Order: sequence, then C-alpha cells, then structure tokens
Amino acid sequence: MKSSRKFQNVVIATIVGWLVLFVFLPNLMIIVTSFLTKDDANFVSLDFTLDNYLRLIDPLYLDVLLHSLNMAVIATLVCLAIGFPFAWFLARLPQKVRPLLLFLLIVPFWTNSLIRIYGLKIFLSTKGYLNEFLLWLGVIDTPFKIMYTPNAVIIGLVYILLPFMVMPLYSSIEKLDKSLLEAAKDLGASKLQTFTRVIIPLTMPGIIAGCLLVVLPAMGLFYVSDLMGGAKNLMVGNVIKSQFLNIRDWPFGSATSIMLTLVMGLMLLVYWRASRLLNKKVELE
Repeated sequence: MKSSRKFQNVVIATIVGWLVLFVFLPNLMIIVTSFLTKDDANFVSLDFTLDNYLRLIDPLYLDVLLHSLNMAVIATLVCLAIGFPFAWFLARLPQKVRPLLLFLLIVPFWTNSLIRIYGLKIFLSTKGYLNEFLLWLGVIDTPFKIMYTPNAVIIGLVYILLPFMVMPLYSSIEKLDKSLLEAAKDLGASKLQTFTRVIIPLTMPGIIAGCLLVVLPAMGLFYVSDLMGGAKNLMVGNVIKSQFLNIRDWPFGSATSIMLTLVMGLMLLVYWRASRLLNKKVELE
C-alpha cells in the first residue's frame, strides 16, 4: 500500500515538474519578455515598457492579424465542408471497416507535416504532377499557377488540418441517436429539415470542437504560408518567427505570441460558453 502511494507521488511529482519546467516557466519567460525592451547586444534590456503591445495596433501588423484570421476561417470552413460528409460516411459504414479508414486517416500524422507540405508543393507547382496530368488529359492548354497565392496557403492548411476536423465530427455523428432521425422522417420532415433541425444541433459540439482544432493552429502554421504562399501571404506565425529569428526583437515577438494566445483563449471561452448553452437547451428539452 505504501509503495503504491509512493509510486503515485513520484508520478504526480514527475508530471508537475515536467509541466513547470517545459510549460509554466517558458510561458512565464515569454510574458515577462513581452514587457521588456529590445537590446542589440543582449537581445533584451530590463526596461519595462508597453510599447510592444502598442505596436500591435500598427496597421501593418493589424493587417497581418486580420489576414491570418481570414485565411484560418476560410480553411476552417473548407475543412468543415469536406470533413462533415466524410465523417458522416465514415460513421455509417459497417463496424468492421471503420477502424481501417480511421487508421488511414491517422497515418499521415506519422510523417512530418513539413515534408508533406514539400510534397504538396511539388504536386501543385507549375511543372508539377497536377498540371502534367491535366495537360495530358487535354483539360488545359497551358499550366496554371496555384503556388504562391492565397489559394495555395488555404490548400496547404486544409491538407494538414483536415483530420483535426474529421475526428471530433466523427465522434459526434457516431453517437447520434438514429431513432431521432427516424422520428423526424415519420413526422414528415424533409431531408433538409432533418439536417438543419436535428443533425446540426445534435452534432454542434463536434462542429465547434473541430472548428477550434483547425482555426487555432491555422493562424500559427508559418511554414505553410512560407512554402505555399510566399512573402505576400504572411500569417501571425510568420511575424513571430521573423521577430525571434531574423530581426531579433524578442520583446515584440513575445508580445505578438501573447496576443495570439489571448485570441485562442477567447475562442476557447466562446466554445465553453456555447457548450454550456447547448447542454442547458438539451436538458430543458
């Protein structure tokens, strides 16, 4: 009994130590650095200032934030449009087939996402496989340009983040009570009415969770916009990377990182509030 309790204490202490060392302290350093001043000799000087946060209101950086949010929202909507039918089809397959398809969905995670983006870049380039195939079919006369455009960035984000949308949607759809669908059909509801009034409300937790799992990382995937969009399609992650690695302005990079974290926290708060409202509505009904 004592040995078991000691083992539990060791495990808990290890987990807490890990979180403090690799989560709490780095984030604390970022918060503190965001209020300091840039120093060319030592990276930062211990002069307290709020200028780093005031610079975020600058139209240049505000445009980058709005552009990132716009790209992330579009990628999320595309993932939802593709992921919902896929998750519905997956949840309606026989139980023996589902594990195989779920396995195939997860397999890409075994390969580094940066390598996959390079592969997608080769596929979509002017002399890539897609253009070569369309030219061979005679669909197009000259290769069309996809790379280094906003559309290329969105394609890259969808390619990387689609599984994050499918998994929570699949979980919600799988738990959907089929008797409710049959009841809606017996009461004379059309397929559209059943979808909008029964399926969507019951799967809303999965929809919101999937959207958050896509939109939050989409704003920070700087290497996707670097490789697929070029210099004209910057994301917030690109600003943070350049401030830390190129410009060496650690305080402003920290402030930008904190701002992105606050935006993500606000979205998580919205998700929590929406989940509570949906649960109360279900309980009242």
